[in-house]
Amino acid sequence: MKKLLYFSAVVTLAALPFASMAAQELMSGQTGQLREAGTVSANNARNLDDLEDKLAAKAKEQGATGYVINSAGGDNHMYGTATIYK
Repeated sequence: MKKLLYFSAVVTLAALPFASMAAQELMSGQTGQLREAGTVSANNARNLDDLEDKLAAKAKEQGATGYVINSAGGDNHMYGTATIYK
């Protein structure tokens, strides 16, 4: 049991630096002084969480600080767009 607890703690702590480098999802009113830098789109997501992860990854690739999801839809294959901010 202790080994599992230590393993969980190590995995959690190891993931912290990566989480801080990712672009953050923002709400429409949270853009503040950030400037709009374009849009990204994603498709073939299995569910909304997968779609959000794909949009966040594309925003990070573009060097965005944050993003706002504009649209999402689909049944078996989700698709969506997001505005990125720097």
